[in-house]
Parts: sequence; C-alpha cells; structure tokens
Amino acid sequence: MIVVPLGIASATPTAIRHLPSVALWREGSVFLFDCGENAQMCMLQAGLKRSKIDSIFITHFDVDHYSGLMGLISTLQLQRRDKTLNLVGPKGIKEFVEWNLSFSGVEISFDINFVEVEEKATEAKVLETEDYYVEARPLKHKKFCLGYRFQEKDKPGKVDAEKAAQLGITEDEQFKQLKSGQNITLEDDTVVESYEIVGHPRPGDSFAYVTDTEYCPNAVKLAMNTNILYHEATFSNQLADKAKETGHSTAADAARVATEAQTKLLVIGHFSARYTNLHVLLKEARDAFYPTWLAQELRPIFTDPIHERGILSPKVDLIDLTMKKPNSRQGYSKGPRSGGRPGGRPSGNKNFRPRKGRDGAGSGGNRGNYHSGGYQQRNDRYRQDGGYRGSSQNSGYRGSSQERGYRGSSQGGRDYSNSDRNNRYEDKPNKSITPRTGYDDFDRF
Repeated sequence: MIVVPLGIASATPTAIRHLPSVALWREGSVFLFDCGENAQMCMLQAGLKRSKIDSIFITHFDVDHYSGLMGLISTLQLQRRDKTLNLVGPKGIKEFVEWNLSFSGVEISFDINFVEVEEKATEAKVLETEDYYVEARPLKHKKFCLGYRFQEKDKPGKVDAEKAAQLGITEDEQFKQLKSGQNITLEDDTVVESYEIVGHPRPGDSFAYVTDTEYCPNAVKLAMNTNILYHEATFSNQLADKAKETGHSTAADAARVATEAQTKLLVIGHFSARYTNLHVLLKEARDAFYPTWLAQELRPIFTDPIHERGILSPKVDLIDLTMKKPNSRQGYSKGPRSGGRPGGRPSGNKNFRPRKGRDGAGSGGNRGNYHSGGYQQRNDRYRQDGGYRGSSQNSGYRGSSQERGYRGSSQGGRDYSNSDRNNRYEDKPNKSITPRTGYDDFDRF
C-alpha cells in the first residue's frame, strides 16, 4: 500500500502547494481521497494512471475538497472508461455530479456507483470487498464532514511447505482450503487441520484520512492502530483560537490523535498558506508524537518499502524557482560557466569577459583559486613585505586574516562560504516539493 499526497494546501493554494487530495495505491488500483483542483494533473506528475482509479472519497462540500471532481470525471469519459467508478461522499454528491453532467451535456460511458452518507450516521462501511473495506465516520467541522479508514482484511498466515510435503499435500486446491481456514481430508482419510500447516493470520495494512476537523473521538477511532494516519495540521498552536473558530486542527491536535490512536506514522498536511516554513508545524507535532512526517507533494510513502520502492516514481521534479542560492544572481546556478565563477555572473551577460592572468591565459574560471599561477607569486611577495596577507604582528591591514573574517590558509586561500553575505540565506526554508529533509526517517517507511 502506497500513499501519495497530491495536494497539501488548505483552502488557498500557493505556487508550490495544491488543493487537498491524497492517492492510495494498492495492487494496481488507485483510491482517491478528496479531489481538489488540479488533482488529476498531480496524479500524472506522481506517476499514477487516472484509468486505474477505483474509488473516490469526498470528505465534505468545502469547494477546495471537490473542485477537481468534474474535470476528472470528464477526463475519464474522454478516455472511454468502461469500468464502474465508486464515488463516496456526504448526501448530495449524486445530485451535484448528475446536475453538472446534465448542464454540460456530457453523457458518460461508464457507471458511477454513488454511496451517500446521511448526516445522522454515526459510522458507515461505505465500501467492502473480499480483501478490504472502507469505513467512514463524521468529524467535527463547521459543516458535515467525513473521515475515512481504508483497512485491508487479515491475510492468511504463511504455509509450512516442508510439513505439507511430508503429509503429501501437493494440489493448489488443498492449499487454498487450508489458507482459508478449512480442514482437508487426504486420500488415506487422514484429516489435516488448517492450523497444522498455516501460521497465524497477518494483520492487513491500514490508512486513515482525517480532515477537516477539530480534535474529536471519531478521529481517534478511525486512526486506531493504523500504519499511516494522514491528519490535517492547518495551524500552529499560536493560532489555536483560529483553528477552533474555523473547525480545524493544529499540529499539536494531530499529534494528540496519533498518540491516542497509537498509529505507526503520522503524516501532517492541509497547511495554511500563511506558513512558508512548514518545519514550524513539524516541530510542534514531533514534540508530542515523534514519528511524524511532513506531507510532500508527489513523494510516495510506503508501508512495505522493501517490495514497494520503485513501483511509483514522480515524473517531474517541481521546484520553487524563486528560491535563490548564495553567489547566484539569477535563481538556481547550474554550475561553473566557461571563463566565469561557479554561480557567478549571469550567462546572458554579453559584455562580461574573463580576466587574464599574468601569463596571458584566461583565469576567470580560477578566480577563487589563490594557489596557482600569478596569484601564488603575488601572495609570496605580500607575505615577504608584511603587507596584505601578513600576520597580525607585521601587517598594517586591520589585523590577522581571522580578525578580518577571511579564515584562510597560510597561502591566503579565501573561504567564500563563510562570507557575511551568505549568512542571510542560512535560515531560509527549502521550498522544493520533493526534497528529503533532515527530519525524515526514511528507514522506517
């Protein structure tokens, strides 16, 4: 089971955060939780096929949570889908979809199985197959809102193949009966009981999707003992009053639910646009529940990384181009230019010409290397004269190199990485959508 955040913003998208949507991949099928604007494009970027969508689960009728639904249904029609689509949501979802299809004159070629949940419902099993089921419970928001739990059913235990061979069990049908818990009778009338061959059942994986809500008991019930809990963290504790006023959670609220539910991994999302440094919210959540990750758009989260890693991979790498690196005058530097400094002058400056060294060769690409050519000779001369690079005792140039902030070697090597102009970049957050941050423990999931 692989969880892929597609949109991690709250009501207002930003340049690098889309409206709410999370995809769950399981054995080739995709289950979509909420469908914000641009969800289908994010699916393509994440390496997920829209044709593989099995079911869509809408939490509530705030526009940011369903604004991409009709566009996605229209795309599925253009792709000539013929498989039934399960569409789950609060009562009214059927009326909304059918009205939009009628208004636009679109006749879809596939069936939609609408599952509507009444506001008075306390819990509902909205979807069930032989291998899994999906449970819905109402949350605590300003309007009727549902949270969902995707639960795989327990898997049969492992078969003791060596013992089965000793007893003469060879047919596939016999193994199927034993794995389903049935006893079998061999040709010599020997009865083989299931527990003799098959080990204890293995619990299935589980995923809970909880947004938008204040803290409530139903959120804990949905998240109980889950492998992954995706919980909203719209605000920090400093805006707890704002969270209560709008019916949302703080990062600390999400951590409280995760702690009480004893989930294995908490992933926080649904961030307010006011936060440019999301690690503020991550720190707040980790103070109460350490196994917490920030949701990163397009970055898959695995429940079984040994077997699942490599199944999905993002098709694009979205980067915030407004983020500038030190020593770069135009955004991200692509490395050294011919005849220029790494990350130095813009490549489009036609009037720039590299300086020539004493030997007449162009030395623009080596201006930071004070150990070669004419620079080495010049440094030696200055050291002998006790001038520019002399010690604090011999130099009249404002003390030693350490006092001047150069922190160079005895040859006069200058450390550009420690210059004052770079200090203002140190506290800037990394705005890439798919980076690996120092807060993530990738060995766990």
